[in-house]
Amino acid sequence: MDRIAAEAERHPGGRFTKVGVRIGELSGVDPEALSFGFEVLVKDTRWDPLALDIQFCPRMQYCRGCDYKFRATDSETACPQCGSPATECVGGDELDVVFMELEEA
Repeated sequence: MDRIAAEAERHPGGRFTKVGVRIGELSGVDPEALSFGFEVLVKDTRWDPLALDIQFCPRMQYCRGCDYKFRATDSETACPQCGSPATECVGGDELDVVFMELEEA
């Protein structure tokens, strides 16, 4: 909400209609809880009826051995292409505001 408020100062008279966030599987954020909390936070405020768009990002691993990027499942992080256990996490820990929609006055 702080980011939206800061952006609102740059666009006086505008009205925000939607904010998009990207949440990674490893971020520790429950999308349903975030959605519920957001609704409660904006209700009966100047931001009502601001909508929240959640983009979920799965855990992604990268294998340097065969240059393959893949979605990891549960605790299985070995490369499905070459079998190497030496892979690194390259996605799924995101927690970012990715867009804000604004109606100009």
